[in-house]
Amino acid sequence: MDRRKFIRNSTIGALGAGVGSTLAAPAIAQSMPKISWRCTSSFPKSLDTIFGGAQDLATYVREATDGNFDIQVFAAGEIVPGLQAADAVTNGTVQMCHTASYYYVGKDPTYALGATVPFTLNARGLHAWLYYGGGVGLLNEYFNGQGIHYLPGGNTGTQMGGWFRKEINTVEDLKGLKMRIAGLAGQALGKLGVVPQQIAGGDIYPSLERGTIDAAEWIGPYDDEKLGFYKVAPFYYYPGWWEGSLALCFFINNEQFNSLPASYKSLLATAARASTIEMLAEYDYKNPIALKQLVAAGAKLRPFSQEIMSASFNATQEVYKEINASNPAFKKIYDSMVAFRAETYLWQQVAEYTFDTFMMIKQREGALNVQGG
Repeated sequence: MDRRKFIRNSTIGALGAGVGSTLAAPAIAQSMPKISWRCTSSFPKSLDTIFGGAQDLATYVREATDGNFDIQVFAAGEIVPGLQAADAVTNGTVQMCHTASYYYVGKDPTYALGATVPFTLNARGLHAWLYYGGGVGLLNEYFNGQGIHYLPGGNTGTQMGGWFRKEINTVEDLKGLKMRIAGLAGQALGKLGVVPQQIAGGDIYPSLERGTIDAAEWIGPYDDEKLGFYKVAPFYYYPGWWEGSLALCFFINNEQFNSLPASYKSLLATAARASTIEMLAEYDYKNPIALKQLVAAGAKLRPFSQEIMSASFNATQEVYKEINASNPAFKKIYDSMVAFRAETYLWQQVAEYTFDTFMMIKQREGALNVQGG
């Protein structure tokens, strides 16, 4: 089924429900007022998959309303720098933005929970908690107080652990390392001696090239290949334990959102869900191809040692303990998330993990390269 036709037909059906088959066209037009919004992205156009999340939402909304609700998407820097997108929403410069909420932990660590926090949920678990575990409601209870309406707007899946100019084998190797890393992971790694740096995506390569930083994490193979990190920092580590998944989001100015007709509010939520599915599927399709190309180009693939993983997990728990002790808003949402974390990993290890493990063994044996006849 064509997603855009589905969204459009669903919206028109909702607008006409209960009115009767003889509803006049002018009445439909009145129920879909002409509205023009601007959406600023935290990402450059060159990162087509992640920037495309906002473009997808704008397309779905425009097509579903016959152009009456038009959202124009601007890349990072065209209106404001990428890391100022949320401020542009709250101060009324734009009606909405597409961003990662953990970029704004400097305002309050609670912002990170709208994106991802270390050692919590993978993409399936995060979506389950957001949409069925009350996550979206809890986040909006908080974000509405910041003048923002929150909608999930994309997911990258589990990310890679980043690019390093030298090998990292032990916790000792982390000490003094200057690393571009976002969110609460920087605080956790800080406990292990890392010096975290907050740098926008477009500035990472020159910082690595000049040696201003020693390492950087971004997303995964598809975007990382585009940014060329392997040329200046060849060691490519996994997994990104700080991002078992990453929910991008749409921040919408609360007053602007509340002024919308109910049908437009519903459409925004539906289109945001569609763009979330689209982004995750696109990354899942493109990352395997890009990873092979990166290795062929000289990237040196390395797993984080169990020593580093365990030390990082323990440091992260210290960070959570400190924040929970002083931040009730964070604790309320975090407690809900981690209560579900125990349940989802119990379930996923029964069926999903068992199936995946078997298929991965077959992949290593080369059995999956055989075409069925």
